[in-house]
Order: sequence, then structure tokens, then C-alpha cells
Amino acid sequence: MPEHSLPLRIHVSLARQTLELRDAAGRLLCGYPVSTAARGAGEQNGSHQTPRGRHIVRAKIGAGCPIYTVFSARRPTGECWTPELDAAFPGRDWILTRILWLSGREPGVNRLGAVDSMRRYIYIHGCSENAVLGEAHSHGCIRMRNRDILQLFDRIPAYTPVEIT
Repeated sequence: MPEHSLPLRIHVSLARQTLELRDAAGRLLCGYPVSTAARGAGEQNGSHQTPRGRHIVRAKIGAGCPIYTVFSARRPTGECWTPELDAAFPGRDWILTRILWLSGREPGVNRLGAVDSMRRYIYIHGCSENAVLGEAHSHGCIRMRNRDILQLFDRIPAYTPVEIT
């Protein structure tokens, strides 16, 4: 069976700061360094932590946009990230290139009420080229290199399962 027709799944390891794309048989298709929350794991709204558990990619945002497209409220701002733009806005939490918006699948754990990942706007997204990956530094989202998020975005369909452990 061709690889593209097998159901895919994503695993994010908070301990290893990695994201792996696997097929239905569990075979590793590709892996990437990521950065999850500097404040560690947690599900509460306002915690700035990365939620654990079973999720799905509820929406894929940014198809066709150029690499380094800057997003605000899930919409392109018309800007493309550059080192000069980065220097003009120190400390900005850049959401770049593509967004995979996650929705929790476990009521009371990461779905509904004060623990709803989607209402917390938890994404897998591109980040500044200056951002550190392989270490926990984000505000709750899962940050990836821009070329990596482009590759992942193009390989997976919406509703791909995501497990964060």
C-alpha cells in the first residue's frame, strides 16, 4: 500500500522535544526538533503550558502562503518574517509559515471547559529562525522550523491524530 494512503499519526515528545510522523503500522516516516512550553506540560486555560494527551489537527491554515508568512489570529498579516522585522519587534511570539490548529479529544483532559486545547489556540507552527528548538521555550504551542512545518503540512490531512506525551 502506498505511504500516502496509510493513516498517519503525529507524536510529540515533551521530554525529547521532538515531533515524529508515523504511519498506521508505527513506522517512523520523519522526525523533527520542536520547542514546547517553557512552563512545561499542563492543560489549564491561561497556563502557557503545552497540553498532553490525544488531539487531532482540526484545521490546516496557510496553504499557498509564502514561507515566513506572519500570522496573527490565524490570518496572514501581509508581512514575511525577516531578521530586520524580528529586531524591530523583540520578544514577539512569531507564528509563521503554516498553522496546524489542535483540538483535544479527551473531555475534561484537553477538551471542553477550562482545559480546551482548541479554545487555548494550541498550534503546531513555524517560528523565527532565531528561535531555539530542541528545548522548551514556547508559550504553549509546538514550534517547528519553517521548512519542517511546510513539509509536515503538505504530508498530513486535517484530522490527523496527534499524541502529546
